[in-house]
Amino acid sequence: MLHFAHFKLPELKLVYISLHAHLLEHVELMDTDFITDLQSWLQHVAAQQGVDVGHHAAWDHWLRG
Repeated sequence: MLHFAHFKLPELKLVYISLHAHLLEHVELMDTDFITDLQSWLQHVAAQQGVDVGHHAAWDHWLRG
């Protein structure tokens, strides 16, 4: 997961949001290591910032905020 640490957080959020929005069009991406690791990293950062990542609205607000 730490391999994402050197990227800017807004860029990672944008990549995640963009990929997540099109997963149904590319279901083969759904369980890839990249998507899983990116989501885990973003959830780790969000949790460090006090976001309850188990609460969908809070997670979505953080991603898009």
